[in-house]
Amino acid sequence: MKVLRFMCMLLPVVVLVSCEVTFNEVKGFPFEEEKIIVNLDEVAEILAMVPLHSSQMEEVHDAVTSSSANGYDEEYTMTNLFRAPGSGVGDMEFRSAKNYEKPLWKLIEDQVRSMTSTKSLSMDADDFLAALTDSDVQIYWPFSDEWDGETMPVITFDPEDGASANMGYRLMIEDDGSRRVEEVVVDEEMAKEVPVWVVNRNDDAGYTSLEMLRREDPNWGEGGGSIIVNPQPKSVGSKADEPDSGLKTLVLKDFTMHRNYDSWFAGASEFFVKIGYLEDFTATTEAELRLYSPMVTDFMIVVKRKHVGVPQNFNAILMSDWSEQADACALMITEDDGGTQTEWTSKAKVYVAGKSYGIEITLPLNVRDDIVWRGKLAYDWFDECNGESWPFGDVDLTFEIVEN
Repeated sequence: MKVLRFMCMLLPVVVLVSCEVTFNEVKGFPFEEEKIIVNLDEVAEILAMVPLHSSQMEEVHDAVTSSSANGYDEEYTMTNLFRAPGSGVGDMEFRSAKNYEKPLWKLIEDQVRSMTSTKSLSMDADDFLAALTDSDVQIYWPFSDEWDGETMPVITFDPEDGASANMGYRLMIEDDGSRRVEEVVVDEEMAKEVPVWVVNRNDDAGYTSLEMLRREDPNWGEGGGSIIVNPQPKSVGSKADEPDSGLKTLVLKDFTMHRNYDSWFAGASEFFVKIGYLEDFTATTEAELRLYSPMVTDFMIVVKRKHVGVPQNFNAILMSDWSEQADACALMITEDDGGTQTEWTSKAKVYVAGKSYGIEITLPLNVRDDIVWRGKLAYDWFDECNGESWPFGDVDLTFEIVEN
């Protein structure tokens, strides 16, 4: 079977005496160089003032629909808006953007230049447009799949304080064709009834979604199909008569979220499932043990807010060719909130020539992440719970074991 890895990292094996779970604090890595911060309320105000028409609505709808199909949230990043109009997150590698008669970036640019001429913008027009293009700002359009193709949006922004409601701008077109903007209070219930564009910050574009991973590897099904685990039968005359290797593959069949972790203004929840284990471990001596390094599988699952309590089918490999010579693996589930990178270290045992040895497995996380669940899982437990859904904090996971 081909070994599939997600953001895999090789970590050194450390032989230890104790095998208990530990929670180590590790110094964080330095922050990246600071960029000019673009204010979300300022961008929302600009969008409310531009002369939107159906063409720009369709452009944004194309982008958020494509992002969603690629395994991300219903989002349209400013980077794509200015550099590849109509493209969603993940599109750049697979298809070119559509051509639009008057893309939204042109309306924004015209509005920004008119505002700087009247000194009503916080910085020079060129500086603002450059900062906006390179920023993490985006348009988030919840429930975009229910748009009627005509209704203009209410535009608001993420207050970034956890609030459930905020001030927004409703765009109105009168019977005589004149346009006006009225201020309204926007909450999630309104977003379910009418189109709402939320100006917020992107959290997931820098990661590769499971859907994109499926497309990159043809063995994961055709064009992102749901079946990504396809063990090949032993060929005639090869190793069919050899004893079973004892190696197995662990698959995450589905993932169910039971609550949203952030304010609705921030969009979907981005979960990271991380598991550390020894791959293809067949050591028979202590010297061979030292040649092995723990494997870390780390991938992102985006769950839209409306999918609370709804199982999401993923069928993704967590551990490939794992050996029962090890007694456990380390599992951690986090909901991404950013911050300085740090790590969590767990310990497990392996058995070599009748003796047990401790190994240290380190899993990465960010200091502001919500830790949904972390701990050790005994390999025997997976055998007992094969195919059943089990709670892990505020999420349920269903595992399946595939014999190699």
